[in-house]
Amino acid sequence: MKTTFKIVTAGIVGGIVSLGINQYITPAKETKIVEKIIETPKTVFSTPVNYNSTSTTEIKDFTFAAKKTVNTVVHIKTEYNQSYSNDPYLDFFWGPRGSRGARPMVATGSGVIISKDGYIVTNNHVIEDADKVEVSFNDERTFTAKIIGTDPSTDLALIKIEADDLEFTTFANSDNVKVGEWVLAVGNPFNLTSTVTAGIVSAKARNINLLKQNTKKEVFPLESFIQTDAAVNPGNSGGALVNPQGELVGINTAIASKTGSYTGYSFAVPSNIVQKVTEDLLTYGIVQRAFIGVSIQNVNQKLVDKLGLKDLKGVMVNGLAEGGAAHLAGIQENDIILKVGNVSVNNVPQLQEQIGKFRPGDKVNLTVRREDEESIFTLELRNKEGKTSVIKKEDINKFTALGASFRSLTANELKDLKIRNGVKITAIKPGKLRSAGVTEGFIIIKLDQRIVKSPEEVVTFFNTQKGGILVEGIYENGMKGYFGFGL
Repeated sequence: MKTTFKIVTAGIVGGIVSLGINQYITPAKETKIVEKIIETPKTVFSTPVNYNSTSTTEIKDFTFAAKKTVNTVVHIKTEYNQSYSNDPYLDFFWGPRGSRGARPMVATGSGVIISKDGYIVTNNHVIEDADKVEVSFNDERTFTAKIIGTDPSTDLALIKIEADDLEFTTFANSDNVKVGEWVLAVGNPFNLTSTVTAGIVSAKARNINLLKQNTKKEVFPLESFIQTDAAVNPGNSGGALVNPQGELVGINTAIASKTGSYTGYSFAVPSNIVQKVTEDLLTYGIVQRAFIGVSIQNVNQKLVDKLGLKDLKGVMVNGLAEGGAAHLAGIQENDIILKVGNVSVNNVPQLQEQIGKFRPGDKVNLTVRREDEESIFTLELRNKEGKTSVIKKEDINKFTALGASFRSLTANELKDLKIRNGVKITAIKPGKLRSAGVTEGFIIIKLDQRIVKSPEEVVTFFNTQKGGILVEGIYENGMKGYFGFGL
């Protein structure tokens, strides 16, 4: 008699946890690989609407919002392989040495339909590393989804199913959401489909240090979460946070918990960020991140006393990138940024959220207080390389050779490393370079004694050179490296 074991493990965790971690081990089976593709459909998402606050006296119940939303929130199941090594607990079930190698895993979460032709937004951590993504509707229809694009910096992802005439959720303007307003969380906690919970907006612009910076992988966290007390649990990740009109104000992403389950607070990515990220993934294949070129800090009482500031409002500039947008516009250290456009900013996450809605090349007005006078500065925002142009996914793919991708160094990187030229490896897959020992983050300075200054030069060299070559460069910690191999 053959017995099948279902292993359920419950981890005790502390602090902030992401929601979409309903996982279990499944018997080995054939898994279809879904390629990560980039396409540019004609779909145009609904533009943000003016979100006029509805007073609690006008709200009799939430049936309208629930009915409008439940059919636009889907259940997502992903399959992927996870490697194990010397795990006695798994050896007990799988036999001696059975925990070594890879086991097929299943994770579940939620997603929100944002167009009638099948585009769905969810969290990046829901579909990360997935070999197969399956989407189930409230009426039990099931589709296989393609991954259109991901953005680890905001923990968002865009996927697509082949379907037409779908109900979809419209975006609200998350800037207009107020603390104390009612919201509904709709998702699939613990695989319980179409679950609706209610709460209020507890706070805005929360930075909970959920996302970790990884410069090697171009991950620059943007956290400015909407905090609510609507009950959400594992499986709610990627689900909708909506207002009483059923409009999307956020994507549920994390909870504050010591147990891994709901204990009082949850956090959602604001809809304005969601819309900008999804439109970028559709149009360019990657997210166009804009920078103003400053280091900033919150204004606190210590700064008020030290610098004689009039109040605690705004965000202080404590450093400038030479040649950056703020530097070129005339902003100085100790300036206080009060507004981005017409939106007031009183902490770092608020400022990052507002700048995060723009693309390189966009012009934005900053209201700045210097001493006791307020002025408006117009900045032309730039990308991480200090340029005002957007970069498309296909442009990045052009700078790929021998299994590696390359980019130019910024002026600050050249200055910090005390070098005049170089090209950085941003990603590396199996190939000649990796086999030779070259790693992600390595900076190529010379190829066969020839100085290289651009990704184009590196790609052209690798695509045309034959025979043995010598790669010279430097690591991010300043240590030099030399690699030789044949082409």
